[in-house]
Amino acid sequence: MKKFLKNNGLSLSFLVLFIISIGLQIVFGLKEYNKFLVENNTATVDYLDYLYSGHFIEATFENWESEFLQMLLFVVFTIFLQQKGSSESKDFDKKEDIDQEPSPLKKDAPWAVKKGGFVLAIYKYSLSIALFLLFILSFGLHFYGSLKNENKALLLKNKSIETAQNYITDSRFWFESFENWQSEFLSVFAIVVLSIYLRQKGSSQSKPVDAPNSKTGE
Repeated sequence: MKKFLKNNGLSLSFLVLFIISIGLQIVFGLKEYNKFLVENNTATVDYLDYLYSGHFIEATFENWESEFLQMLLFVVFTIFLQQKGSSESKDFDKKEDIDQEPSPLKKDAPWAVKKGGFVLAIYKYSLSIALFLLFILSFGLHFYGSLKNENKALLLKNKSIETAQNYITDSRFWFESFENWQSEFLSVFAIVVLSIYLRQKGSSQSKPVDAPNSKTGE
């Protein structure tokens, strides 16, 4: 167990933080949603009903959507684009290990590399494919939750509900998307640029403390 915790400390820490955060999101989200229902003279809901509500689905997946989009673009853009001096960029002036063709003869190579053929062709781009699929899934669930939440509000006001065809062009839906997307793009810009001039001793996301600002890559 001790070895497992040591080997997986980074992922487990963020997993625990995620569980705590989404748990608190549900607690406070339920309070906020029930406040909205009371203000509209409607019966409140419990935790289970809240998890199926448009309010929870929208709020959750509009954030996930932006995170996966950010990571997808960052992974793809770093293939072709360089930021001189950034620890988050490749150095195009020298050969990088990540640009080499995979060898099935390499010790402990993943099974997909040893399999070769179509499996390897997919595996070489599996990270960006997975992030793209997660983005599309989150985008779809965000849209579903946002539409469901909007129609709940319209019904409480005795107004006609929105169709999916009309809502896909609604300003509210796209406002929800871009208010998250812009923050993700800003955070990537910040880490790319700040890592040129600033250091964090011991972090894999930083250059060595004594490295010159012009050094590109970790």
